[in-house]
Amino acid sequence: MPKFLSYTAVAAISLAFAGEAMATEWNVSLWGKRRAFTEHVEKLAELVSEKTNGDFTLNISYGGLSNNRENLDGISIGAFEMAQFCAGYHRDKNPTITVLELPFLGVETLEQERELSMALYDQPSVKADLARWNATLLMPSPMPQYNLVGLGDAPRSLDDFKGLSVRATGGIGSAMEAVGAVPTSMSATEVRQAMDSGVVKAVAFAPHAHMSFGTIENAKWWTSNLNPGTVNCPVVANTDALDGLSDEHREALLGSIDESLDYYIDNYQNNTLEAWGPALEERGIEVISFDEASLEKFEEAVAGPAAATWIEEMGSRGIPAEELYDFATSTLAELKGGS
Repeated sequence: MPKFLSYTAVAAISLAFAGEAMATEWNVSLWGKRRAFTEHVEKLAELVSEKTNGDFTLNISYGGLSNNRENLDGISIGAFEMAQFCAGYHRDKNPTITVLELPFLGVETLEQERELSMALYDQPSVKADLARWNATLLMPSPMPQYNLVGLGDAPRSLDDFKGLSVRATGGIGSAMEAVGAVPTSMSATEVRQAMDSGVVKAVAFAPHAHMSFGTIENAKWWTSNLNPGTVNCPVVANTDALDGLSDEHREALLGSIDESLDYYIDNYQNNTLEAWGPALEERGIEVISFDEASLEKFEEAVAGPAAATWIEEMGSRGIPAEELYDFATSTLAELKGGS
């Protein structure tokens, strides 16, 4: 055995340790199980690993790191580096982005939802809002309009919603309350048990969630065109962790967001929505459609008052609410004009 190593051997060992030191692992907190709602995060992890030859990896956990309502708290203390959450789960923690959960905002496509969210996330007041949690907004989780799956007698008119107990968060909850329903906010992982036990008679979800969380397994009806709104569920990074990345790793992460969202939307449109109709038919679930007059009445009763209440409430907290609302509505109008 030689008593010393050659210069070449020392250099090789030094490079090996340097390479090991450069490797980065991020923990990512999601919930439920892998589904259409998380495919952009899965794709992001795949792309980041490919671009860095495995030197930067995203370790995705479904419920193993945090409760979904506490993901933003976990980000704030650096318990993990990336997470997904829904604004309606905790309006007080992220008030600025709840403007995108207002009922009847008018978003018609997943692509509009994507572009509108990304534009709002770039607003200074929104960035400052999330900075309170040491969080940087990376990308949305675009979803179509929510509709209700329910038990018991199907609602045939807006009056039939009176007294109906329904799981609905954010602006959708406000919309349901306006027609006399009794909205309850609970996390997605709790809804099946709530339906089975009779705590709620209906659940407002996008199609992927109805399938993923089992609400259609014992449901009797589905409202195909109520379309009261959707929820906004961003993916965020811990700002310190993001700032601490090497230039190469940061570019691999941020430079993969557009492709990840493209993949997400393609998957949702061509797989999830294609499977939705057959899933309802297989289970004998009745599809309820409301006439135009009823839908217009619903929107008139809900949209204006909800927006006015939101602007007043958020404005009283020092948030530039009217500015954010005007930005959201004008940006959406531009997106529709260009589509």
